[in-house]
Amino acid sequence: MIGLRKKVLFCKKKMATAEQLKTLLKSHFDNNSERFNTIALQIAANEARVGHSMLANEIKDLVDKNKYTPIRILEFSPDLNDLVIASSPKTHIHELIGPKVFHQRIDRILREYKQKEKIRKYGLHNRRKILLAGSSGTGKTMTASVIAGELSLPLYTVLMDKLITKFMGETSAKLRQIFDLIGKHRGVYLFDEFDAIGAERAKDNDVGEMRRVLNAFLQFIENDDSESFIIAATNNINLLDQALFRRFDDVIHYNKPDDQLIEMLIKNRLGMFHGKYTTTSIVGHAKGLSHADITRACDDAIKETILSDKKTVTKDLLIQMLEDRFLAYGER
Repeated sequence: MIGLRKKVLFCKKKMATAEQLKTLLKSHFDNNSERFNTIALQIAANEARVGHSMLANEIKDLVDKNKYTPIRILEFSPDLNDLVIASSPKTHIHELIGPKVFHQRIDRILREYKQKEKIRKYGLHNRRKILLAGSSGTGKTMTASVIAGELSLPLYTVLMDKLITKFMGETSAKLRQIFDLIGKHRGVYLFDEFDAIGAERAKDNDVGEMRRVLNAFLQFIENDDSESFIIAATNNINLLDQALFRRFDDVIHYNKPDDQLIEMLIKNRLGMFHGKYTTTSIVGHAKGLSHADITRACDDAIKETILSDKKTVTKDLLIQMLEDRFLAYGER
């Protein structure tokens, strides 16, 4: 009886290891590094328990090294090289300054991706076709970087204005090449300045070629069933064709920061350079600026402070730099 019990325990142990190996492979193909590392460490623990301490340590070392392995960036063919910018973002969600509901929307996208297999068991799919809409400098591009950074995916930015300008007459063919990449190489693909092709087809100034390009994009995104994220960013959502909206899984709107967010942006950006004054007294001078403009104003103030051999940014200097941002737009 004792011998039989030992055999049963041995078989269970072997089955558990087999399941772990299957899960490990699945995690690799799903690009889920967090789950991959967890399972690998579980296997290391199993090996340590049966006396294979050297193997266990080697597995742990490999996991530690893997945490710092750079993301593999795809090399493009020459005809797409100047149309797509590849990067490996290290941006994380805590760097995004926005209202609570905004963070919840981004976090939901990340959670659905990390647990997409659980969702698929019920015939559902994670959000991965996202439309970002808002004025320039409000965080759309940074959001794409956050999604890529949090999920350890490469970010590929498609420059739509260059695509249209350089290849007018063959844009649809170039779009097909880009969507072929999306299907073959997992990543976050950002279609920047999406207004270039997404304008409403019924507009009087629309030309036949642009109508064909938009129709091609609608078809490509409709048929896409890849593992990649497709993110389109627009500064003016009112220009977009209504047919686009049902092709996206989620639409996130961006607004210029309110008083509370302005204070958060200034405090976070100035950090140790913050002087002895309340950020509340600065808000009025930043009202109407975008996240990016306020960040640049703070950076300019910090640089001036450093060059002046001072330790903190004065209130007057920060106000001056904020005013300079308005002057850049001719608004003062």
